[in-house]
Amino acid sequence: MATRTQARESVVGLLYAYDLGNIEIVKFVDELLEEKKIRNSQKEFALNLFNGTIKNLDTINKEIEKYITQGTLEDVGSVEKSILRLAIYEILFENLSKAIVINEAIELSKKLASDGAPKFINAILDQVKKEK
Repeated sequence: MATRTQARESVVGLLYAYDLGNIEIVKFVDELLEEKKIRNSQKEFALNLFNGTIKNLDTINKEIEKYITQGTLEDVGSVEKSILRLAIYEILFENLSKAIVINEAIELSKKLASDGAPKFINAILDQVKKEK
């Protein structure tokens, strides 16, 4: 059975594709999760995270923009942006441990993003958590 970490990683991949302009991906989320063996309660978890993030994208993007100290949201890499969007959605809209959400985001950034990403993501998520 898939873990929540694997579900989150799959959601980051879906958000990444969406960010790159593949908005049609929303029609294929079920199948893509099934391919990655994300099933049952973890599939529900992943679907909730993906759909919730997409639904609240404007609010989430405004949160990110508040804390970017250099450049704009467009300057943030797509992988980093996808990780941030997912984590901020979880912090703002889900009743999950903020520490776990932030740790998961940092671990995903170590695995999927650039070298400076963990520090950047931690700094922004820490600010969002403090404000919430």
